[in-house]
Amino acid sequence: MIFNEVITERKLIAFTFDDGPRPEWTPLFLDVFRKHDAKATFFVMGSHIEQYPDIAKRIYEEGHELGNHTYSHPSLPELGKEQQIEELERTDRLISEVTGSRPSTFRPPYLAVNDDLLEVSAQFGYSVIHAVNLDSRDWDTVDADHIVTTSRAHVHNGSILIYHDGFGDRSQTLAAISILVPELIAAGYELVTVSELLASASR
Repeated sequence: MIFNEVITERKLIAFTFDDGPRPEWTPLFLDVFRKHDAKATFFVMGSHIEQYPDIAKRIYEEGHELGNHTYSHPSLPELGKEQQIEELERTDRLISEVTGSRPSTFRPPYLAVNDDLLEVSAQFGYSVIHAVNLDSRDWDTVDADHIVTTSRAHVHNGSILIYHDGFGDRSQTLAAISILVPELIAAGYELVTVSELLASASR
């Protein structure tokens, strides 16, 4: 099943970050969340965990969730099923080494899925995570104001918001997050991991 959001009566929101861990940016995002005692989910690449295991460990130790974002960031529908499995398996194992337990959430690169991938992700027991604020396009050459304004338009109970802490200059994303995190907390939202959000779903 693919989740863009979760139906919940509670004021919960999940911030998510793709493509890390990266030494230039991930620690700065972690600092924002630590300052405000908030939690997030980092969809990490296995190749980056291998390069920066200490940052991956910090993500976990500060109470955040590590989700699977493949090993090398391919467009998975262009791969055969065995290659899809290999991409997920390598990162699953690396996350397990950092956290002591297997990840339960997965975000496909480029949000690209096909029937094979949905079958593979089900085999792994993953919830497939998309997001509601794709028009924020923080991966593109947009400024912080654009990211903030478009994100605000998607804020409601159960929103899953997508941002990036890897690949390229993430300064505008960091500026936007530094505004949004305290703003949403002041508005009464609790910032939780994706797994916590899924667990809150209205039955």
